[in-house]
Amino acid sequence: MQSSIAPLPHAERIDRVRLIRAENVGPVTFIRLLERFGTATAALAALPELAKRGGRAAPLRIPGKAEVEREAAALERMGARWLFRGEAEYPGPLAALDDAPPVLTLLGFPALLSRPCVGIVGARNASIVGRKMAEKLGRDLAEAGFTVVSGLARGIDTSAHQGALAGGVAGGGTVAVVAGGVDIVYPPENEGLYRDIAQRGAVLAESPLGTEPQARHFPRRNRLISGLSLGVVVVEAAVKSGSLITARFAGEQGREVFAVPGSPLDPRAQGCNRLIKEGAGLVENADDVINHLQGALRRPFSEPSGGLFRPTNPAREDEAELEKARRLVAECLSPSPVLIDEVVRGCQLSAGVVLTVLLELELAGRLQRHPGGQVSLI
Repeated sequence: MQSSIAPLPHAERIDRVRLIRAENVGPVTFIRLLERFGTATAALAALPELAKRGGRAAPLRIPGKAEVEREAAALERMGARWLFRGEAEYPGPLAALDDAPPVLTLLGFPALLSRPCVGIVGARNASIVGRKMAEKLGRDLAEAGFTVVSGLARGIDTSAHQGALAGGVAGGGTVAVVAGGVDIVYPPENEGLYRDIAQRGAVLAESPLGTEPQARHFPRRNRLISGLSLGVVVVEAAVKSGSLITARFAGEQGREVFAVPGSPLDPRAQGCNRLIKEGAGLVENADDVINHLQGALRRPFSEPSGGLFRPTNPAREDEAELEKARRLVAECLSPSPVLIDEVVRGCQLSAGVVLTVLLELELAGRLQRHPGGQVSLI
């Protein structure tokens, strides 16, 4: 379900970009800060003190207003825009996730994100048969009104995008989720495809403009492919591949997982065959996907608040209670991930106090968040 709130003021948009790009601030922490302080402007002002209370000595790195304003101007020149979580054009399925990016960069047509999406992923060194299958699935799904989401990689991704562009004339289309900035073409040989998608579909990124994709960016990109989608189809994938990471994200996010079976003699089919053994839907054609997703099409996603927040007046917190809580929370945590709910029960403190201490530790660079509401000490 998408929000209908008015667009954010320009100054708050700039400060939200600065806040999510501040050192040690991730999507979950971003929302916690807005819930606590009401605006990104107020949260930015509070960051240094929170990090200091968490044990950090060095100042946090926070992008300046001028830097972010320059990027906003560059986006406008290239015809791109920011999509903020909680605003109407932000994709609803993605907004329903706890760790949804607070801001995305979009080049192309935002309407594609409001249509039901299906992810198609697979091997970069795909076979001819695999590429033909991905192309046909992409075309048939687009003709049926779906938006095909993939990662612009060579192989299966490329064929899925090409098929969806061909079928998009009749209905849907395609979105390329990239690991770097929306202005960076990777791999370089897909420059022509990138330009076609930018003109007729959409290119989406979580990273700032000018970001060159690195290995650590791709798993984050993969969680967006699955998060945008009602289901993810894996066409060819080895047992250890990024495509199976995307499938795992899909399962964790409550999305459907599908796989195209292949020959047991082909290593590129082993990942798909394993997914099917584990319960993934077997796909021979687009109808297998469409029919299975009919139920999901009727269930709207519930979107957490991401627009306007009311501050919780943190000035009323008791410093003596917080100091006690810091000792108890530190005793409960270790390098092994643990559920936040277990920390609350173990410390026998209020959830609000524990969340405040965890926020301080994370901003200090001493805490890491994990999927499923887990945290660990760094």
